[in-house]
Amino acid sequence: MSRKYNTDRNGSSFSEQTKLAVWSKAHVVSGYDSSKTRKDHCDAWIKWDSYGDTTENGYGWEIDHIKPVSKGGGDELSNLQPLHWQNNRRKGDDYPASNYCAVSAK
Repeated sequence: MSRKYNTDRNGSSFSEQTKLAVWSKAHVVSGYDSSKTRKDHCDAWIKWDSYGDTTENGYGWEIDHIKPVSKGGGDELSNLQPLHWQNNRRKGDDYPASNYCAVSAK
């Protein structure tokens, strides 16, 4: 069985501490409360309270393993990034990944 999204190498949910540390890696947008709204690597809007929300055209985000677990990637913070859920799905297990930005600024 494959690992679910938003889980660590062992299939467990990320801690709130890890979630916050990954959120802090997202881009701060001037004029917006950085504790609530930011942008991911693809410039897609993400919202803190939409973590794990996969509503189409929403602001849901997930914790992505930059080097996928399937390719030997670990759970260290340097290998984790916040991505809009649609960008995370498009990226999949590609490594190195490129051209995966399905959603960008609205």
